[in-house]
Amino acid sequence: MADVIQYKCPSCGGILEFDPASQKMRCPYCESAFTMQDLQVQDNAQDAYADGAAPVQGAEAMEFAGGDWQAGENDNMRIYGCQSCGAEIVADATTGATSCPYCGNVVVMKGQFSGDLRPDLIIPFKMTKEQAVEKFKKHISSQKYVPSVFTAKGHPEEIKGVYVPFWLFTADAEADVVYNAQRVRSWSDSNYNYTETEHYRVRRAGTVRMEHVPVDGSTKMADDLSESIEPFDTKDAVPFQTAYLAGYLADRYDVDYTQCKDRAQQRMRVTAEKSMRSTVKGYTGVTVAATHVTWNRAQVSYALFPVWMLSTTWEGQNYLFAMNGQSGKFVGNLPLDKKGFGRARIKMGLIFAAAIFVLLTIFEVFAL
Repeated sequence: MADVIQYKCPSCGGILEFDPASQKMRCPYCESAFTMQDLQVQDNAQDAYADGAAPVQGAEAMEFAGGDWQAGENDNMRIYGCQSCGAEIVADATTGATSCPYCGNVVVMKGQFSGDLRPDLIIPFKMTKEQAVEKFKKHISSQKYVPSVFTAKGHPEEIKGVYVPFWLFTADAEADVVYNAQRVRSWSDSNYNYTETEHYRVRRAGTVRMEHVPVDGSTKMADDLSESIEPFDTKDAVPFQTAYLAGYLADRYDVDYTQCKDRAQQRMRVTAEKSMRSTVKGYTGVTVAATHVTWNRAQVSYALFPVWMLSTTWEGQNYLFAMNGQSGKFVGNLPLDKKGFGRARIKMGLIFAAAIFVLLTIFEVFAL
């Protein structure tokens, strides 16, 4: 789910856009600024956690704790489909065509938006488009073995501000972990060297509260890419309002929260195990013998997180970059200058060979 809807300026009638710097809606024509409260149109989203949504017992009973769209709230939303990668983007009804933030190809209108769940929370953009471009330039200029022509290009061909759908999972993880541990002690006397190894069975059990563990709800946003730009600080999340989407695109979720449950539980399991392991101290070595984790008070809510998607092409291949629109964390793959990389490998090989030759020469001298 997602959207980009238009709000008209009360002063001049121009189309307002959300300004990450001021966190207000701003008119590019008369420069008037308005808070979200000024433009609120009966779309108060219920914060599932602040309002204490009823907990659900057990991982299998995990349920969505969100609300529905209010009458007329999503009437101006339209779905735009990419014929290349299959992405579905939600934008306002006046958008005739735009480009896909994932592959850069043109997307065209498919039809009226309807049926998806309404987000509970949204983290508004805090980083501007200019900051995203600057991060892109720094990223490519700081990397080794990037073709000089690509670096000289210095700017992305496409840049889109996209709200990416995330499912946020909250649960109590009841962890019970058993470890095999050792203490090793060594000493010597005038005749012998001694080593004593003591073996222990260590158990740790407890409850770890997991809040807002994110799993992206879009197949077009690869898990490794979305997790690379984490974390998103949900302390900045606010109840969803369509006004935050003005001037941006939004990815329509195509992975239901029930399909994300296993991924969320795996992430929570790893965190719970790390929490238990941090309490096992004073041993020379520790290995996990058995782990058992169960879930209680499981909840899931739906949120939109801000991401700047940048793309550019090089020798017929598209390169995609992403920047966390809240923190500015930047990731992306770059083309490899094969000739430069090959020369560097040869150089390193020569240096290594020279070092080996010097060591062998010194060894022979001492041997004599």
